[in-house]
Amino acid sequence: MIVWIGFFVLIFIFLALDLGVFNKEAHKISTREALRWTTLWVGTSLLFSVFIFFSYENHWLGIGEEIGHDVGGTKAAITYLTGYIIEQSLSMDNIFVIAVIFSYFHIPQQYQHRVLFWGILGALIFRGIMIWAGAYLVERFDVVTYIFGAILLWTAYKMLKSDSDQIHPDQNPVVLQLRKILPVTKSLRKEQFFIKRNGKILAMTPLFVALVVVETTDVMFAFDSIPAIFAITTDPFLVFTSNIFAILGLRSLYFVLASILDKFEYVKYSLAAILAFVGIKMLFLHQVEMPEWVSLAVIIVLMGGGILISWLAEKREEKKQLRIGKERRNTKNPKPNNHKDSLKSPKYGPKKIGAFWQSDKPESI
Repeated sequence: MIVWIGFFVLIFIFLALDLGVFNKEAHKISTREALRWTTLWVGTSLLFSVFIFFSYENHWLGIGEEIGHDVGGTKAAITYLTGYIIEQSLSMDNIFVIAVIFSYFHIPQQYQHRVLFWGILGALIFRGIMIWAGAYLVERFDVVTYIFGAILLWTAYKMLKSDSDQIHPDQNPVVLQLRKILPVTKSLRKEQFFIKRNGKILAMTPLFVALVVVETTDVMFAFDSIPAIFAITTDPFLVFTSNIFAILGLRSLYFVLASILDKFEYVKYSLAAILAFVGIKMLFLHQVEMPEWVSLAVIIVLMGGGILISWLAEKREEKKQLRIGKERRNTKNPKPNNHKDSLKSPKYGPKKIGAFWQSDKPESI
């Protein structure tokens, strides 16, 4: 219990420093700043895996002593990292959807961090509830693992068939219900979520509506990512901590990847392959025992392969476009065959020579 309290205190300190100190004023987050924050969050997440190793190895504060969760430090650390990488990988699809939501509601970049920050608080609550419920069901009912496996395989199939044009933030059921209660202003009111008068809420701003859509979207994505981690472990502490650290890094990662995510066209196939792999692993969880390092290696190879293939495809497309542009320029301005004629008179420039070649009779001069 103490270790749980300590983890929540740690997360609270991180969030307080984030909003209360480093991002107290709304501002546009540059790519360089986002990279620094991403590096910090990834480093913190990796450093926490060291704590996982020693705490499970030595059973600090009774951690890792529960029945079914009594594992060594190495196994616990690898399991944590596997869960973290799964969540980070699947969050790339989440980032794309968030970008669509912000674009739809015309949210300026200086206010996007505020939406994502409060979205994290909601994610802590909703994901915490889902993880505890999932852990309870998985440990007591074996059939739940087959249900989760089937969900992951179906999600992998849907991901291959999905289309960004099918995302309609205005049709979000929660937003539709909220609009029946409160009107929505046509424009933003800086970073305000509500319009108030004499302490009474009169209307919602598009910023709050965007927050609601982002939050409900995260819950929907959690139905994919949380079962995926349960295929690796049923230890609620490892599932929750790996999930939350990945979510904490999602905000800064969004500002790094949102503008270039369309260049990773093959990552979608990697994510679908990861979901399919984890889904199959979950279906055979009670029949086949797979070492944790194998799962970690497969996920890294699948994700890295998608990024590498996307990068190579982007470079190939750039070379193709350069070649096409060069061919078009050469077609518009063909080089003359007769070098002497091209120097005699400006009348025999490339355009005149081109016209002369296309005519049966010489042009009158």
